[in-house]
Formats: sequence, C-alpha cells, structure tokens
Amino acid sequence: MAAQLDHRPDTVSQIFATLAALAPEVRRALPGRRTKDNETNPSGETQLAADAYADELFLKHLGTLDGVIEYASEERAKVVSTDDSDIDHDAGGLSVAIDPLDGSGNLKSNNTVGTIVAVYDAPLPAAGSDLVAAAYVTFGPITTMIAADADGVTEYLIDNGIREVLTEDVRLPADPVVYGFGGWVPNWSSKFSAYVSEIKSDDSMKLRYGGAMIGDINQVLTYGGIYAYPALHSAPNGKLRLQFEANPIAFIIEGAGGRSSDGTQSLLDVEPTELHQRVPVYVGNEVLVEQLDEVLN
Repeated sequence: MAAQLDHRPDTVSQIFATLAALAPEVRRALPGRRTKDNETNPSGETQLAADAYADELFLKHLGTLDGVIEYASEERAKVVSTDDSDIDHDAGGLSVAIDPLDGSGNLKSNNTVGTIVAVYDAPLPAAGSDLVAAAYVTFGPITTMIAADADGVTEYLIDNGIREVLTEDVRLPADPVVYGFGGWVPNWSSKFSAYVSEIKSDDSMKLRYGGAMIGDINQVLTYGGIYAYPALHSAPNGKLRLQFEANPIAFIIEGAGGRSSDGTQSLLDVEPTELHQRVPVYVGNEVLVEQLDEVLN
C-alpha cells in the first residue's frame, strides 16, 4: 500500500461517509437523466445528463469537507480548488479525483454503473504512491461500496445512505474464475491476443464483461480473476484514465492481495504527466497479471 496511509484518517472517513450518504441521491436521479447532454468531457466523450448531475453533486458535498482542498473529475478539464483557508497539502489537505458515474453508457440498457474515488495526499495530478484511500460504489441490484485505506479493504452495504460492513479485510479468492477484456478485438496487439487465447482455453475461467469497468472489477474482486483494458493499435495508452480509474482500482486490488500493471510496472508506479492521462490497465490475481506481463514483454 502507499506511504503516509495513517496521515488523514478523519478526512478519509468523512469522504467515505459522504459517498455513502450521496449514493441514494445519485441512484434516484438516474432514471430521468439517461439522455445525452450537448457537452463533451475532456476526453472527447459525450456526456449524459447523469454524468453532469453526479459531478456537480459530488463537488458540492465533497468540496465542502474540511481537509479536502482539491477536486478533480473525469468530467472537468481542470482541478478545482475547494478550500479558501490557509490549509495546504503540507498542513494536511487532501485531493479528491473522481469518476462520478463510471459506465454511464450502460444506463440505456439498465446495466451496472458506479462511482470511483481516489484520495491523494498531493496536488493533482498525483502519483499512485500518493494515494491514502480509494473507493468505488456499485449501483447493481443492491448498492455496495468497496473502500481501501490504512485499515485494509472493506465491503459495505449502503442502505438509505448508511454504511453497513459486509466483509472486512477483503481478499481476492485464491482460485480465479472470471476474466473481462475491453477494447475492439482487431485493435488488440498480437501478444495480448495470445494471452487472451490462453485464458479462454482454461475451462475454469468464465467471461464476465459488462461494459462498465466498475462492474467488471467487482466481479474480479468477488470471484478472483483478471480485468484488462489493454494498449490498442489505435490507442497505445489504452482508454482508462490514471487519476480517476487506474490508480484507485490498482490501490484497491493491490490492497486485497492482487496485482496491477500497465504492462511493465505497477500502475501505482506510473509517473503522472497530466490530469486526464490514459494508461493501459491490467489488474487481478497476482499469478494472472504476472503471466500477462511475461507475455507482453
């Protein structure tokens, strides 16, 4: 896990509690906000009304927490300063980077969506080594939250905005059984395609891919396995964003005993260069990610 994990426990706890409290409001807002806005996000993707709504809601509430001094979102081009006092990172201020509604394209077909949050003890864009906490909320048949901090990885049920512990010290199952790989197949590299063929040939492995990373990651964390959104011929850096998706998911998976990689190193070791930086993402059980690294290299 990253250094300085015991640095700001009160603020981290407030962030997790706020995510839980807002989850019912986000969920209630989804049915009437499945239409496209006239805006695009900084990655050039067309926003849904639900994306913009969730982003504004999280900024309004997370941005007012004591100790949160920066807010950045997949839906915003720039970092927002949220604290007008003299507090800074040296004095204990934390940065929040959020994907307000991961997989919002799934709303039309009524499939899983979620929220991903990374908490950094550094100005944004920040390195994975600066993470002090990460969490994701899954809006499935029930609403749950996976949260990682200094105490490990915990699964919560969210009911009426209140967290109830379901599982403490969450660990990836030792015997992996699921896989999910993103990207257009003809755009995969020959090395990655060879690895996929190897995984598919294993009768114990089952395909689980739903079009929202957060749902696929939750499958891996629940059953054991591997998720990847690889480097593509058309997108050498893949699709997923380091600050908002790759780093927090890597923090959670590694905290649960798994491994992450960009194809050469842990995602938490990738040097940040800009806020909306993309990176290939490979996460899951250590043995599967190690095998993938060997094939890619």
